[in-house]
Amino acid sequence: MSSLHISLKFALVWIFLAAVVESAPLDPAEEVTDFYQLFNNPDAQLSLAKAPTTLDYITEHGYPAERHYVTTEDGYVVSIFRIPYSHNLHNEQQQRPIAFIQHGLFASSDGWPCLGPDDALPFLLSDAGFDVWLGNARGNRYSKNHTSLSTRHPKFWRFSWHEIGYYDIAASIDYTLATENGKRQKSIHYVGHSQGTTVIFALLSSRPEYNAKIKTAHMLAPVAFMDHMDDFMVNTLSPFLGVNNLYSRLFCSQEFLPHNDFVLALLYNVCRPDSVVSGFCNSSNSSNDNAAREGRTNTTASTLLTGVFPAGISTDQILHYMQEHQSGHFREFDYGTKRNLKFYGTDTPADYPTDQITAEMHMWYSDNDEMAAVEDVLRLSMTLPNAVMHHMDDPLWDHGDFAMNWEVRKYINDPIIAIMNEHEEANTQ
Repeated sequence: MSSLHISLKFALVWIFLAAVVESAPLDPAEEVTDFYQLFNNPDAQLSLAKAPTTLDYITEHGYPAERHYVTTEDGYVVSIFRIPYSHNLHNEQQQRPIAFIQHGLFASSDGWPCLGPDDALPFLLSDAGFDVWLGNARGNRYSKNHTSLSTRHPKFWRFSWHEIGYYDIAASIDYTLATENGKRQKSIHYVGHSQGTTVIFALLSSRPEYNAKIKTAHMLAPVAFMDHMDDFMVNTLSPFLGVNNLYSRLFCSQEFLPHNDFVLALLYNVCRPDSVVSGFCNSSNSSNDNAAREGRTNTTASTLLTGVFPAGISTDQILHYMQEHQSGHFREFDYGTKRNLKFYGTDTPADYPTDQITAEMHMWYSDNDEMAAVEDVLRLSMTLPNAVMHHMDDPLWDHGDFAMNWEVRKYINDPIIAIMNEHEEANTQ
C-alpha cells in the first residue's frame, strides 16, 4: 500500500469524525470518550520501545553507518544517515561520489535499506563505490527537533513539502558536500520517490543555484501536477481539503498520524476485519487487482517496516497535495487570499518555475501509477530542459513498486547505478 494512500484514507476517516463532532455538540454533563482506551485493544501489542532505526537496518548487514544532524536555515534539525564506504570494497581512503536518497510521504530513511543487501539501493550504491546518504524530512521520527520550538508548539508543524525541499534538502546537500569526502566535489547524485521527487522539484525551481549541485537526479514516480490523478480517495478528499474552508482550516498545521504507540494501536484496530472502517485499509478497490498484484511486493521488507511506519508528517503536506489536485497547478502553498497577500503579495501563490530546473532529470514513471498519472508526468517533463524519460513496460507497475517490487533491482536500482557510473566515467579527468 502506498504511503499517500494510507494518509488519504485516514484523512477521510478524520473528516467523517470531524463532521460528526461538528453536528453533535457535546453535553458538558456527558462523559468524554477516552479514545486511547477505546482503541487500545489488549490483543494489539505493537510497541515502539524496541523499534529498530536506520542504523540497525544498515549495520545488521555489516555495513558501516553514521547518523548526522543538520540544522536548516529556519531552525529545524533533521537527521540524515550515511553509509560512508563499503566494507566489501574497503574504499574508505578513496574519494567516493555522493548519492543522496530521499523518502516519500509518511516514510523515513528506514524504508530504503529494508530490502536487504542484495536488492536495496543504499547497499548496491555503497558496493558500487558511492558515499551514500539517506535523508529525512522534518517532522518524521528522526527529525522532530528545532533550535527554539517544541513539537507541542503549533508553529512547529506549519510546514508543507515546500519547506522540506527549500530548506531540508538544500541544507542536507550542502552538509554532504562539506564533509571530508565531499570537499573536493561540487555536486551529488539524487534519488527520490514520490514526495522525494516533489521536494527536489520545489528546491531546484525555487533556488535554481542548486541545479549546479546535482549531477543526475532520478525521480521515481514523480509527483508535481496532479489534476489527471484518477484516484477515488483523492477525488473524495480534494474538494474538502484542497480549498480554503472550514475542513482545511481545522486540518492544517498539526502532526498527522504521529509515530507513537497510540497510532499503532489505532491502525491495528481500524484495520481489523470486523472494524466498520476496515475497508479504508485495503490497498486496492478490486479483488481482481489484488490477485493480479499477489507476489509482486517484497513482503519481508514490508514486515520489517511494521513498527516504524507511519513515521510522522504535518497535515499541511497533505493539504498542499490536495491543493495541487484541485487547482491543476504546481505551485506554493495556498493560505487563502488574505494570508497569500501577506506571504506572497498576491491573491494566489506563484507557480513553480520548473523551466529553471536545468539539472539532468531522469523521470521513472508507469501507466499503472495511481499517484502519478502519465499525463501529469509528461506535462511536467515538457517544461524540464534536461528531462530523460524512463517508461516502465510492466502494465501492472504502480506507485509502490518503485520502492518495494521484488524486481526493483533489475528494473530500477541497477539501471540508476549504471547511469550514475556512466556520468562519473564521462566526467573523470
